[in-house]
Amino acid sequence: MSIDFSPEVLSNDLIAAGHIIPVGVQGIFGRGPVFEEVLRRFDDYVSRVAAADQATRMSFPPCLDRKVLERSEYLDSFPQLAGTIFSFTGNEAQHKELIENVHEGRPWTHLQTMTGVCLTPAACYPVYPSFTGTLPEGGRLVDMQNWVFRNEPSPEPTRMQSFRVREFVRVGTPDMVVAWRDLWLQRGLDILQSLGLPAHSEVASDPFFGRGGRMLAANQREQQLKFEVVIPVISQEKPTAVCSFNYHQDHFGKLFEIQTADGEVAHTACLGFGLERIVMALFKTHGMDTAGWPAATRDILGL
Repeated sequence: MSIDFSPEVLSNDLIAAGHIIPVGVQGIFGRGPVFEEVLRRFDDYVSRVAAADQATRMSFPPCLDRKVLERSEYLDSFPQLAGTIFSFTGNEAQHKELIENVHEGRPWTHLQTMTGVCLTPAACYPVYPSFTGTLPEGGRLVDMQNWVFRNEPSPEPTRMQSFRVREFVRVGTPDMVVAWRDLWLQRGLDILQSLGLPAHSEVASDPFFGRGGRMLAANQREQQLKFEVVIPVISQEKPTAVCSFNYHQDHFGKLFEIQTADGEVAHTACLGFGLERIVMALFKTHGMDTAGWPAATRDILGL
């Protein structure tokens, strides 16, 4: 039996099953109880695999100090994806004008002011300032699950404006970091394939902005600094990235003044499991009713 991989079919099936709940904005939707249960069970599975690593668990809100965004040079490479937070800081007369404009359908955002926070664009960004200084022998490893934001509205259910990422960040010497990245690339494949998902890895690049961005992307691919684990979810020809592995070299080490125990600039790498995308891949591969999923998949997830 052939499978229709169109985004429209996946979206309609997820909505009909109550797994996602439309709210009227592309890339933003609610999650139903079964969707959330599968997501939590998968996240728990990752925790079991990662337990022996003894990573430091951290948690951050979905907003970030704007100075960290600026310092990280995210806006240099991805200005089209960033989301900044504005709020009203005016007086009573300006408040009256704002209310009138809102109720009469006129523009009103000019009456807001940029705040000191922005929406977190990548789950790993809040943690880098905490590394500033000299690392202990062996570096550090941090484990997080954070909400992130990307300004790319789309009718594709897998291309969300706000979603959760289970993220691990490794900081240390180049050898430590690359070895850890390679270890988790295989672990990521093993995790997803054990759930019956047709996952494979490939060299990838980030969506750098503009003409110069194409050169950065080509360089990233040439040096194999980014890998993705992909699964056919909305297309067989262009499978969806559900897991990403980025080796930043000394980029964040320099920007946030992070040093290894021997005084060298630290290197960093991160890996992220796109939790919503993985849940959608499970529904697409095994069906919208978890009761009909393969026994091995159900057993691993404890469904």
